Amino acid sequence: MKKKYIFLIVIVLLSIGVYFLFFHKDKSLNYIPDNADIVVLVDIKKAKRQYISSFIAHPSKWFEEKNGAKNKISVTDSGLEIPDFLQIFHLSNTKISEWYTVLEINDKEKLSAFLKDRKFINDEKGIFKNNQLFVKINGEKCIVGTSDLNFNNIGKPFSEKFRNNVLNADSFMGDGLGSISFISELRTQNFSVDLQDDEIEIKNEHNSANFESLISDLYKKTQFLDAELDSENIKKIGSVFKENMTDSTSVNHLQMSANFIQVNDTIVSYEYDDNFNEIEKISYQKIVQPDFEIVLQTSNPEKAWTYFQNKKWINAKNQFTAIPFQPNLMSVNKNHISIKSTRKSVKINETKNQNYIFIKNNPLLLSSFKTLNNQFFKDIEYLFYGNKNQDYTVKIKFKKEKLPLILR
Repeated sequence: MKKKYIFLIVIVLLSIGVYFLFFHKDKSLNYIPDNADIVVLVDIKKAKRQYISSFIAHPSKWFEEKNGAKNKISVTDSGLEIPDFLQIFHLSNTKISEWYTVLEINDKEKLSAFLKDRKFINDEKGIFKNNQLFVKINGEKCIVGTSDLNFNNIGKPFSEKFRNNVLNADSFMGDGLGSISFISELRTQNFSVDLQDDEIEIKNEHNSANFESLISDLYKKTQFLDAELDSENIKKIGSVFKENMTDSTSVNHLQMSANFIQVNDTIVSYEYDDNFNEIEKISYQKIVQPDFEIVLQTSNPEKAWTYFQNKKWINAKNQFTAIPFQPNLMSVNKNHISIKSTRKSVKINETKNQNYIFIKNNPLLLSSFKTLNNQFFKDIEYLFYGNKNQDYTVKIKFKKEKLPLILR
């Protein structure tokens, strides 16, 4: 009998330990500032459970040899307290590329060793930086950001604004691995983030839209980019870039199709012989050029054209300079403004009367933009944005491999 009791006690203690290690969560959000307009939360304990479950299901990972990168000091040994919900935020009126998080320090010596191990350089102003991240030590707290421009502009926590009522993670996320929330004075819009074997899906709560048929069709036909947007979606995407095209141009519909092609570019140079006679020398280099067409439907083409001219987006050759795809030619036909590549335009697909942006990975795209030429972007198969009524979905599809994303 005693052995049974001891075994039962051990099982109970193990169960309690597993619960507190993987399931019990502190849902308080202490470090989201009152001037944040976008908040990203990551459920750390759910991520741990998903990692362990995937690890157990893939024995090939068990005996994987550690390489040099994996021998570095891990974040768990960095001297930082990782909360149950990692809180990443964007500040109002800052660049979309600027993101921050605040973490508590529980061992400054370990943190110093971690920063040195990860090649962070101290600029002697209390800020450490490497090529990608910036770290500021502020007493017992550590601020991590993709920029150091607004470390001093991070506002007071929301709890001080609302009579010390600390924000709760349940206000932002449901059952997903994470969430993205857009905060405004009127309301907060929450989107769940789910990590699957080879894709990341972001969608709003109670989303019932199914874009699988559309995605399948686009994947078969699209070589690089295909898009169709109504005025509401144009306005929302334009707001990210601080542009309100719909009100200023009366644009109510957009269609775009594009493809990349590699062509030979002729280079003419001149040399001189011993008698100083000029000799023409022709050489060739391969360059990547886009073939594309953009069609803007507008109820007032003259207003739209004037707006583009005032923005200095149209040059003397009627080329639209606001996009990197050059050269091109703009023209007006009734209630449509067309922007086409001059070499060869891509035929616009039949109108689907849906709101979407579909970008299919292309090796020529990666070779053209150095910032995209890394393993993360190489592994992406396609990006999709879709909207139907009040439902929004963003899907990042990765190439299939032996291991799921969380183990790669």
